[in-house]
Amino acid sequence: MTEGHLGSESGSAWRELVETLGGLDRSFTDGDRAVVDDRNLADGYRMLATTLGVAFDTYLFAEPSRPQFIELNTPFRRDRRWGGDNTDAWYHLCPVDERRRYRVSGNRGDSVYFSVTAYNEPAPGSWSDRVVHIVNDSDLDSAGHLDAAGDFSFEIGPLPGMAVLVTRDYQVDPTSGRPVRWQIEALDEPDPIRHGDQETAAALRACAAWLRTMFAIVPLAVGARVDDAHALGHEVTQVANEFGEPYRVPDSNFGWSARDACYSYGSFVLGDDEALVVTHRPPQCRFWNMVVWNQFMGGHIVTDGRVSVNGHTAVPNSDGSVTIVIAKRQTTHPNSVSTVDYPRGNLAFRWFHADQVPVRPDTALVALADAPTSVT
Repeated sequence: MTEGHLGSESGSAWRELVETLGGLDRSFTDGDRAVVDDRNLADGYRMLATTLGVAFDTYLFAEPSRPQFIELNTPFRRDRRWGGDNTDAWYHLCPVDERRRYRVSGNRGDSVYFSVTAYNEPAPGSWSDRVVHIVNDSDLDSAGHLDAAGDFSFEIGPLPGMAVLVTRDYQVDPTSGRPVRWQIEALDEPDPIRHGDQETAAALRACAAWLRTMFAIVPLAVGARVDDAHALGHEVTQVANEFGEPYRVPDSNFGWSARDACYSYGSFVLGDDEALVVTHRPPQCRFWNMVVWNQFMGGHIVTDGRVSVNGHTAVPNSDGSVTIVIAKRQTTHPNSVSTVDYPRGNLAFRWFHADQVPVRPDTALVALADAPTSVT
């Protein structure tokens, strides 16, 4: 390699990216956010590898004038469990150009809810802070773009600020359901392919910026248990084994949240002989689920264990409420989910097209022997 190559912009950017990666583990090994168990520690290093792959897909290898949908989260890929995933859904990503027109088409398969959301990008590598546009299956059906066989087709763009498309496809049972088949094509002439020094350097620096933001978010706090709420020497706003107040996502948000969803987040700290009993009353909505995460907003693949429950698989109580039993291993309750032996982590509810913001889910930490085994 010549001295000229050593002094290239892409070479400098690559070394900056490697230096960034070399320091990101301090977000979960040092300071107030350091994880305290070996499973979440190992997950931190796995998350570094996963998010590096997503960064490359998004910024280094993307060609917005030659678009392709790329798997972002899936129920079956261990290297795509990140960013708020769940075992009931497939997500795809496609970087796009705000100046261009695109046609999105496919077939809905067995999806019970699907959508495409366009997000902005304030600067190269910066996370989105605004929903630019959203199209869901109800919109397509009412506009005549979704036929009885499940085939759909619609155009999107040009849209000022549009930088990336994210698809959502929710299934009753991903082990048997047919996922949405997605296709995308640009309706304008493509740009010349140019993978030169400056373009590659800019892409690598965008990857580094994106990774720094990701690890400024994770690991998520778990909080303190009620019986040791002052262990850290100060009041904590998030108490373990509770959920926060549900909220609806506005147009202005951080990251790739869904505008037509409501969310509620919580955390768990469980011993071998304990269970967290969660009871909530689902509003009228298209789809809801509750999923177990590690501290990096990631989970297991669907065949590892039952780590989520949704509005189609949950067995309700006689009054319409739903009780979920969370323990380190699955119990006999019909709505039991497992942390897959994790002692601590995070929990997430989401409700799509809810007719109102849901009431905060109730929780009770009980001895495992006292956890309910049937619906009421």
